[in-house]
Amino acid sequence: MLVQILGAADCVTGSRHFVRGADGATVLLDCGLFQGWKPLRERNWLPLGIAPHSLDAVILSHAHLDHSGWLPALVREGYRGRIWCSPATRDLAEVLLLDSAHLQEEDARRANRGGWTRHLPARPLYTRRDAIRAIELMRPITPLKAFSPAAGLTARLTPAGHLLGACSVTLRDRLHTLVYSGDIGRSDDLLMRPPQTVADAPDLLLVESTYGDRLHDAPDEPARLGEIVRRTIDRGGSVLMPTFAVGRAQMLMLVLQRLKRSGELPAGLPIYLDSPMAQAATRIHLAHPRLMRLSQAELRTLCDGVTAVEDAADSRRLARRKGAAVILSSSGMATGGRVLTYLAAMAPEPRHSIVFPGYQVAGSRGGRLVDGAREIKVMGQIVPVRAEVHHLRGLSGHADANGLVAWMRQLPAPPRQVLVVHGEPSSSDALRLRIERELGWPARVPRPGESVALAVADTTGD
Repeated sequence: MLVQILGAADCVTGSRHFVRGADGATVLLDCGLFQGWKPLRERNWLPLGIAPHSLDAVILSHAHLDHSGWLPALVREGYRGRIWCSPATRDLAEVLLLDSAHLQEEDARRANRGGWTRHLPARPLYTRRDAIRAIELMRPITPLKAFSPAAGLTARLTPAGHLLGACSVTLRDRLHTLVYSGDIGRSDDLLMRPPQTVADAPDLLLVESTYGDRLHDAPDEPARLGEIVRRTIDRGGSVLMPTFAVGRAQMLMLVLQRLKRSGELPAGLPIYLDSPMAQAATRIHLAHPRLMRLSQAELRTLCDGVTAVEDAADSRRLARRKGAAVILSSSGMATGGRVLTYLAAMAPEPRHSIVFPGYQVAGSRGGRLVDGAREIKVMGQIVPVRAEVHHLRGLSGHADANGLVAWMRQLPAPPRQVLVVHGEPSSSDALRLRIERELGWPARVPRPGESVALAVADTTGD
């Protein structure tokens, strides 16, 4: 078995891992977008590094765009094989990919109208048609059920928490077994069930390291959110929460409903959900209740008192609205979408608060804001930042460093090799050190584009 790391080797986005089995079959584990700093985003325009038409299959760990968002480009470049994933991942990926394509097309149109592009004309990375073609290639497979993605390979998906439908991936040829963690969720996640134990003993483990150098904040983050909202509405402001439409928006709705029921927030506080994608994702969550840890009562009341904002004109009116409100709008790192309308209107006003719940990639607008930026560029304009900015790291859907080590301890046998991926360099190296010191496993952080060949084990006993 040969593995080549085509993305997420020196950063926390762009997950793409190429695998060639012992009999020549080829699989791509994840096919994600690079996000964050411009040099990373520019990688999305580069060739994959292998010929897309030569791939036999793609297996998705989950639907987040840093794991699925380059699929339309892969299809545009000639891929025609199947894309294997869990049923919930397929449902969410349809929403995410169509929305991503819309944003790509809209951003290109806006750049051309405004003239704030170096490329004339600006063009989208991919189109809605490309996204539809990718969705048509998706083949849902029940988690924990073995399947054959290509000749000579067997695979299995194991639920990993983190996001509806998210799974770790086991891939086996006749000589070796690879386990790819995907993104590992938290055992105490408010919305999702905890990760399940992978039953397969890997020769090679690919493990994510998003929070490889950090522990989640000890403070009660829902209580902290309640305090921020109360303080903001007391001074006549509103709270903007840039949120990932899939998973994070539903978790925040749950938290806000609990704060209202407990009396920590006014029962009549308006909550607005301004993201067509988040609205669709909420319906998908409610269609897969067994994947979540909510009670029947919480499932029934998740959307109580939440107003769905239908179009961009309503967004502009709401951004100018007087009075207290909580506004959930995507994207979660403020990289695009309707949240930009709110940032442009609310960031200059000291009475408002902007709350980022969860991980922010360095170089994204969200990353710059939580790092203290006093001005940001929004739709070609420089916008001063006078609103309070808060970062609730503890609401992340990722396992922290202790959670990642605990997940690895549950593997049935130590792997022969561990490659630490999907993290900033500092977090990947910190997790590598913990793996070596605490687990005694050989681990390293691969270079972008690096290939790793698994040797045939010596079974002669000499």
